[in-house]
Amino acid sequence: MLLGCIGDDFTGSSDLANTLAKQGMRVVQYTGVPHAAAEPGVQAGVVALKSRSIAPQEAVRQSLEALDWLIAQGCEQIFFKYCSTFDSTPEGNIGPVAQALAERLEAQRVIVCPAFPGTGRSVYQGHLFVGDKPLNESGMENHPLTPMTDSDLRRWLARQTDFAVGHVSAGQVFAGPETVREALAIQEAEGKRLIVVDAIRDADLMAIGAAAKGLPLITGGSGVALGLPANWGIAPGEVAWTWQGGRGVVLSGSCSNMTRAQVARHRDRHPAREVLAADVIEGRLSADDLAGWLMAQEGLPLAYSSADPQTVAEVQAHYGREAASDALEHFFADVAKLCVAGGVTRIITAGGETSGAVVEGLWLEQLQIGPEIAPGVPCLRASGDLVVALKSGNFGAEDFFEKADAMLAGAA
Repeated sequence: MLLGCIGDDFTGSSDLANTLAKQGMRVVQYTGVPHAAAEPGVQAGVVALKSRSIAPQEAVRQSLEALDWLIAQGCEQIFFKYCSTFDSTPEGNIGPVAQALAERLEAQRVIVCPAFPGTGRSVYQGHLFVGDKPLNESGMENHPLTPMTDSDLRRWLARQTDFAVGHVSAGQVFAGPETVREALAIQEAEGKRLIVVDAIRDADLMAIGAAAKGLPLITGGSGVALGLPANWGIAPGEVAWTWQGGRGVVLSGSCSNMTRAQVARHRDRHPAREVLAADVIEGRLSADDLAGWLMAQEGLPLAYSSADPQTVAEVQAHYGREAASDALEHFFADVAKLCVAGGVTRIITAGGETSGAVVEGLWLEQLQIGPEIAPGVPCLRASGDLVVALKSGNFGAEDFFEKADAMLAGAA
């Protein structure tokens, strides 16, 4: 294994695996830290954790466990993958995990670059933008678990770590890999160990990837991995895939602006049922009830708990943030298990926490990476008769659910 990757959620990990597969690497995504050695021939291993929203110290512990396994597989470089909207709280978990990995690897210059221009995420002058809006005006300020209230990555990261935070500007990145390498060295000489690197185009990501050759640790969104395979002489190639017939369902727990638009479009065309957190918590709706409803529908049925920010805030205030989110995650995991037991062969999920809960609930230990549905979202094969698509909240166009099912089924 050449490249070892640690993802802080399941949708982001499949996003990264998708990027590396498109660039020609043989990639396997693992659910949690494997107990056995990787199969021969795997060039990039992506260990998907569900560590984005847990206590920082536990996120660090899990990430270091993943690191130990990847080092044992012979990895020459480690990539810590987090969301392209830098989802985290003032306490963590990006900073604490990055610091712990850097200390274990003795990495002195660590790139921090969540940019993903293909999905509208760019970093300029150290600030993260979603489209033309600063991060804290993009809707992410209303995230129910990790509200992002500051677009300045240097300032946000400095609150999470003991390391000094540096910066490589867009102008330096535009000048090419050698200039980026020199700028990173200058930042290191000034005592900056975590270094935010600007990127607004895919060409910038390729330059950063080339500059990262030989660095023990890189951190960022999946976009910055675009240029890494070429460092081992690997070129882009076609991603192998076998389509899956049968029945499909959609489970959405994301409250992002785009997911709510996707839900609105889909329910105008297909059976859809809203899942209210209060009904789940107070026992008025069971997983058996919802799974039975989904199985009884024609077309591509959708079950969703994608409420607007005000509704989410009211639920959290009444039941507690963790109690509400945990209840819905376990609920959707149980629904997914019942649907698969009932013959469903295609599952599409929206939202990192929901996707992680479904993957864990179904005990999906490895995922084969297939072709891309939308930027950052690949087809994934979980077994001989089950395929999935795991979508981060703001990814995909408004018709994503229909498009994803068509691609999984080979009808696109």
